[in-house]
Amino acid sequence: MTTIRITLADDHPLVLAGMKALLAHVADMEVVGEATDAETALEVIARETPDIAVLDISLPVIGGIELAHRIADRAPSVRMLALTVHEDRAYIEPMMQAGARGYLLKRSAAEDLVRAIRAIAEGGVYLDPAIAEKVLPTARLDESHPDKASQYELTPREAEVLRFIAQGFSNKEIAGRLDVSVKTIETHKARAIEKLGLSTRADIVRYGVSQGWLGDLAR
Repeated sequence: MTTIRITLADDHPLVLAGMKALLAHVADMEVVGEATDAETALEVIARETPDIAVLDISLPVIGGIELAHRIADRAPSVRMLALTVHEDRAYIEPMMQAGARGYLLKRSAAEDLVRAIRAIAEGGVYLDPAIAEKVLPTARLDESHPDKASQYELTPREAEVLRFIAQGFSNKEIAGRLDVSVKTIETHKARAIEKLGLSTRADIVRYGVSQGWLGDLAR
């Protein structure tokens, strides 16, 4: 059994204690570090290189969103799960754009924290069902052409590649799964996002939610 190594960052000691107590009973998960501010969290993550970093968005000093950017830059192998009380897009989108692979509300943590960590560790994306509607794509396509808006003109392979990207897989991981080159994956991705008018990873995740691609991961 492969152990999922986890670091926790939250400025409330009781929340940290609760998460540690919850994860202590999961056989294949181990908490290897914790922090109550962003700068300490970055030091712990750099030292431990965990599989998953659970981050509160409202951290002291530099904040969770800036911390996510720094983790993505300095420790790109670490997969991030945002754990927060914030439910609006003003927080969700920046966190996903910063590289987080999951967004879980604190009120759901008791029931869904383990599920969210496991989904991300397996290469997927986790979105709290309570906020899924908030990340649905906004109208970007020409609404005067409903056929185009419903079909999007993606080839089956373009849709397949975009689905994997929405679920959090890297280009290299997708190439391995589909037995093609990374360059081929990049080409399919570029064509798909051009057709859909998408530009960021958060856009792709929103599109994935609208297509039901993340449904199994969000339950």
